[in-house]
Amino acid sequence: MPAAGTSTKSDERRRAIVAAAMDCFAQKGFYGTTTHEVAERVGISQPYLYRLYSNKEALFAAVVDHVSVVMTETLVAHSPASGGGGLTSEAASRGAGPASEAALDAARGAYTALIADRTILRFLMHANCAAGEPLVGQAVRRCYAKQVDTVRRLLGDDDAVRRWFGAGMLDNVVAVLGLADIDEPWAHVLAAR
Repeated sequence: MPAAGTSTKSDERRRAIVAAAMDCFAQKGFYGTTTHEVAERVGISQPYLYRLYSNKEALFAAVVDHVSVVMTETLVAHSPASGGGGLTSEAASRGAGPASEAALDAARGAYTALIADRTILRFLMHANCAAGEPLVGQAVRRCYAKQVDTVRRLLGDDDAVRRWFGAGMLDNVVAVLGLADIDEPWAHVLAAR
């Protein structure tokens, strides 16, 4: 029998809260979202929310941690071991490099697929903006550390990690501004079309 507070129903409730919080924070950011809105969206009382998360910062940090796991799982799913391209696991573990363009493209494709969900993209942008809050900043730094480690394992060298992050930042701009749908020369340059 599970310990009190660790039941499957409790786990499901936490997942529902994190999903609702991600939606709310993606729309209005850390500073514009209230815990009342999150509780209302998931259909629980605000006091119950505070029993699970001590404050809004702790809730936001939990969402950052969740998104970090989703990002890692997405990147690994596109890795060579799963048929997604990139360096072989053996080459990556030896630090072989530089990463091939195909490996970098596979990792970039994984990230592009992830941010096609505009909720995740907007949440990540708000997370960077709220990094001045102590718990949020710690969670955001953990997220970046985990992604650096994952991409380094997949691509094999630090230069490839920097190129992947740079390309990802550009992909963020292209996605959030909807540049694929804008028929202007400057948009074509940034969207590489």
